[in-house]
Amino acid sequence: MISSLLSLPAPFFTGLATSAGLIIAIGSQNAFVLSQGVRREYHWPIAGLCGMLDAILITLGIAGMGVLISESPLLLMLVTWGGALFLLWYGANALRSALKSETLDIKRGGLKSLRSALLTTLALSLLNPHVYLDTVILLGSIGGRYPEEGRYWFGAGAALFSFIWFFSLSLGARWLAPLFRKPIAWRILDGLVCVMMWTLAGLLIADGLS
Repeated sequence: MISSLLSLPAPFFTGLATSAGLIIAIGSQNAFVLSQGVRREYHWPIAGLCGMLDAILITLGIAGMGVLISESPLLLMLVTWGGALFLLWYGANALRSALKSETLDIKRGGLKSLRSALLTTLALSLLNPHVYLDTVILLGSIGGRYPEEGRYWFGAGAALFSFIWFFSLSLGARWLAPLFRKPIAWRILDGLVCVMMWTLAGLLIADGLS
């Protein structure tokens, strides 16, 4: 199997490595996947949806959508301010949870249904301009430099790493669950999520004002 992987075209591994460098960086999407993985609450559908969205956006970028988005000031403005408002709201909810004295309870969580979990995942993914910058514009522009066949191999490698990363994040969070049976650990996690969401919202607002 290893020899089969090594025989894949070079653009596949370039896409894999480039995607790794972008996706591993801490962001709102990763924080959400991690927190839901700790809760063991709809974590597999959330990880799958995150990977699928990245794959779609990477494909669109390679197909040429990256250039269209980067040249549309109105679209960039709408996505920027919409994403900032959502991150402020989500951060406020995390802060409210941090102020409560709770332990990890897999029967109780902030998301009451699979539908709300998937909708929140969609909002965190699609209302974040940095997602488009990383997947559509940056990966799209890099992959677009290859000939047609190499372009699709690059996209396949980039999309594959996205799935690997989000499912690994959900699985790895399982080992943190015993730690979060302590109220202080849960408060720290929610507090960090709040700070991260509000920091990202502040950066988006600064970009929008500039």
